[in-house]
Amino acid sequence: MVAHGISWLTFWPQARHPADHTLHQTSNFEPETFLMHRFYIAPENWNADPMVLSGSEAHHARNVLRMQRGEKAIIFNGRGREMTAEIIDPGPGAIRFRKLHEAETPALRCRIALGQAIPKGKNMELIVQKAVEIGAAEVFSLISERTIVDLDPKEAVQKQTKWQQVAIEAAKQCGQNWLPQITAPQKLARFFGDVPQYDLQLIGSLQGDAQHLKKILANYTGEHRHLPTSVLVLIGPEGDFTPAELSLARRHGCLPIILGPIILRVETAAIYCLSVLSYELLG
Repeated sequence: MVAHGISWLTFWPQARHPADHTLHQTSNFEPETFLMHRFYIAPENWNADPMVLSGSEAHHARNVLRMQRGEKAIIFNGRGREMTAEIIDPGPGAIRFRKLHEAETPALRCRIALGQAIPKGKNMELIVQKAVEIGAAEVFSLISERTIVDLDPKEAVQKQTKWQQVAIEAAKQCGQNWLPQITAPQKLARFFGDVPQYDLQLIGSLQGDAQHLKKILANYTGEHRHLPTSVLVLIGPEGDFTPAELSLARRHGCLPIILGPIILRVETAAIYCLSVLSYELLG
């Protein structure tokens, strides 16, 4: 259970895990829960001892939550590592933590990626937030011919930074220890030139030959005798992808999918697809 940056952490009783920096699988924890705040430290800063919290995360801990020496928190690096730590120095520039217990969360069994044509307003922030909560491994922000948002290079970088922060906050809230990377906005042609191949590649479509997602998953399983271990799904902007863009996606192996008899809003379509894929492939 998580509320406003606080998580219920389940771990070994204190007598069974002294501060020995021992690494455990999080699934091995026994029931003894404590209410703790969660903070993010980038992977490149993870191995420092003491662990140092800086920037906006330190500001939040010190000035908003008013955490003090001796208080405990959960720190994660977005690559599966999670640590129980105790504040030893809440100094004005950075907050230093002493490691108590470190754990590792295995990656999800299927890598699900979302390629999202940028919608108008703040809907991209909502989509990123829900993608993290549902378990997406990557979120590619796309500029299509019908994308309403017009971004210059500086604005594109600012948007990427904003969306990545939204992803971090979502991971803190929901207890997700694997943080998806949010790419800078790019056009569809460049995206297909750079994106790695996935076992199954899908694109939402309103065209008549699109198949239901459930049927495509069943066909894949029947042909390969196993579920896909990586899936990419592309969702268009308001007004959908153009026929030319759909043709481009097909040439790169994307299968058109229909999302039911009702036309969905952009953010609903993204959440719907990710939810179905999560239910079918991550369970």
